[in-house]
Amino acid sequence: MSRLLIMGPPGAGKGTQASTLAERIGGVHISTGDIFRENVSQQTELGRTAQRYMDAGEYVPDEVTNAMVRDRLAQGTTREAFVLDGYPRTLDQVETLDGILDELGVKLDGVVSLVVDTDEVVARLLKRAETSGRSDDTEDVVRHRQEVYRVETAPLLEVYSQRGLVREVDGLGEIDDVAERIDEALASLA
Repeated sequence: MSRLLIMGPPGAGKGTQASTLAERIGGVHISTGDIFRENVSQQTELGRTAQRYMDAGEYVPDEVTNAMVRDRLAQGTTREAFVLDGYPRTLDQVETLDGILDELGVKLDGVVSLVVDTDEVVARLLKRAETSGRSDDTEDVVRHRQEVYRVETAPLLEVYSQRGLVREVDGLGEIDDVAERIDEALASLA
């Protein structure tokens, strides 16, 4: 398992788990959220555009996201081992990712779906907002992002399930416990 996608609602712990999973597989963690926040902090044109969407709890437009992911996956040995975090988020992006991977001559090996309770996730994100000062983590925005995920992103799991790639993992608990559950779930794909 070297080319993976991690999914789950905002606040499910995808970034934390993707980062350590990438290390375990000897790959790269590709987080669209990190890319967006870097551009926002540098006040690039993309960053200012992304900020408007993120502050409203909306997704950044596909054409911007697709271009960033295409570029990142084409860099060096990235295509050999990676964990995508935050992409794809729509059915159109699934099709685009399929095309990108096809161009690179690789395929997705597995999809980890972190399953968490919505109220637990909202509490997590509000706590993170207090400690990190993230302007995009107000309660209304957090709840809106959960709904956007449910409506727009959750259907991707059906597509990947039909391909036999999805492994659901309980995303609640200690970081190491969740990581162990992820490794066990991925072992069943091998």
